Formats: sequence, C-alpha cells, structure tokens
Amino acid sequence: MLDKLIIEFDKGLRTLAAPAMSGRPHPDAHIEECEMSDAERRHALGLMRVNHCGEVCAQALYQGQALTARTVEAREALKGAAQEEVEHLAWTEARIRELGGRPSVFNPLWYAGSLAIGVGAGLLGDKWNLGFLEETEHQVGAHLDSHLTSLPEQDARSRAIVEQMRDDELKHADMAHEMGAARLPLPVRALMKLSSKVMTGASYRV
Repeated sequence: MLDKLIIEFDKGLRTLAAPAMSGRPHPDAHIEECEMSDAERRHALGLMRVNHCGEVCAQALYQGQALTARTVEAREALKGAAQEEVEHLAWTEARIRELGGRPSVFNPLWYAGSLAIGVGAGLLGDKWNLGFLEETEHQVGAHLDSHLTSLPEQDARSRAIVEQMRDDELKHADMAHEMGAARLPLPVRALMKLSSKVMTGASYRV
C-alpha cells in the first residue's frame, strides 16, 4: 500500500509540475500558425487553458477511480483512458505556450478536488465508477464541441487539438458503457455540470 501511495503521489507531482509527453504526434504538428487579433488570441488562449485544466482534472479523477476500482478490468480501463489524457495534457500545454500564456494557477486546487471525487466514485462500486467515467466524458465531449464553435475560425491548430480530444473522450465514454456503466441520477449529472462551469469560469481567466 505504501508503494502504491508513493507511485500515485509521484503521478500527481508529474501532472502538476512536469511537462507532459505524447506518444502520438500532436494533432496540429503540420498546421501553420495563423494571424489572429489580440482579442482572438486571448480568447483562444483562455479556451485552451480551460481544456488543459480539464485534462489535469481527468488525470486526478481517473487516478482516484483506479485506486478504488474493484476489478482488474475496470482498473485497466481507467488507466488506459488516463494515458490518453496525458497526451491531451501535452497538446494543450504546448498550445498554451504558443499562444503566449501559461496553465491555470488553480490547477493544484482542481487536481485535489478531482482526486477526492474519483476515490469516492470508485468506493461506490465499479458500475457507478464506470458510470461516472461515461457521464464525465459525455459532458467533456459537449464542452469541446462548444469550443469548436467559439474558437477563432482561422485557428486551425487549436481546432485540430480540440477535435482529436473530443474523439478520444467519446471513445472513453463508449468503452465505459460497454463495460456496464450505470446511468447516474439526474441531480448528480446536474451537479457535475455546475462544478464544470465554476472551473471553466475561473480557469479561462487565470
């Protein structure tokens, strides 16, 4: 147990403090930078900062869920999803730097809260654990779709990243559903949306 806790603590430190690495090529690797006004660039930066923050939360959430998952199958599914989220971290972090910004100062706070939620979800049992994963990914997919309508039309680099992230998130949701995820009660889903709005509003600015 001590070894496991040390490993998980190290994961947290690397998520918050170390540059993330991607096994896949960055989706925008072969797309040229575009011309944007200062206002457009600030808006794109804010959206990508929100997306990066969401990936920090995903790492903590899946980490907590994997720690308390009951079966090997559920644990491995969560770990696999988390690995793709690391790639999303790398893509969004790089794009934030290209746009002249930095990740949200609130990331450690969101990480701690998401880790606690993930542990709690896992303690409820695997069907609810997977249900939380499925609902999270559906909400994230809708959130990313809204970003695709809001990003500056000419910002093809940010769009390529967001599109690939959305496809990956929906794939995770389908995986959880196929593994027997339970449908979360409406009040829980509503609370998740409210929490996401709070995080989005704060991270967009700083």
